[in-house]
Amino acid sequence: MRLSALAAAALLLAVSQARAELLIYIDKSAQQMTVIKDGRAVFRWPVSTGIAQYDTPDGDFRPFRMEKDHFSKEWDDAPMPYSIFFTKEGHAIHGTNHTSIGRPASHGCVRLSVAHAEELWQLVTLEGMNKTKVVLTGEIPGSDAVALTRRVNDRLHAAVSANPNRFAAFSALPTTWALVKM
Repeated sequence: MRLSALAAAALLLAVSQARAELLIYIDKSAQQMTVIKDGRAVFRWPVSTGIAQYDTPDGDFRPFRMEKDHFSKEWDDAPMPYSIFFTKEGHAIHGTNHTSIGRPASHGCVRLSVAHAEELWQLVTLEGMNKTKVVLTGEIPGSDAVALTRRVNDRLHAAVSANPNRFAAFSALPTTWALVKM
């Protein structure tokens, strides 16, 4: 599966800036999560982030609470299995059985299949929340992200040119120039 221009560029920038050993990178534009352990992508899964009215926040976060069997107090006791909370406002990564995976549909959380949520939950448990970073970027699909993609591509090109060895693990990803043409 090819990464969108924004996703690939933001992913490289996030990895270059992240100091965590486990990076959970969520690209809202592509509705995709990439899990990177020790600089190597180990999982890439489709997700469902917030709809426009409840947009999932952008930024860099640290998980601070995990619950295996959480039920939402705000949204009618909705089940949130394998929850990994990353904002004090209640945003979490969690499993779902909804068929909405791959498109925005949540009230701000990051949903993924229950099986993938369990794998992620076990990995974060093993690595530790203090060694995990959650990075969210991108626009809700359908919004105009072209200008942002160009800015990110320019920054990516500069970072890769200045540190070619640091980005060697990403040689399989499209080049910056290919990203612009996608």
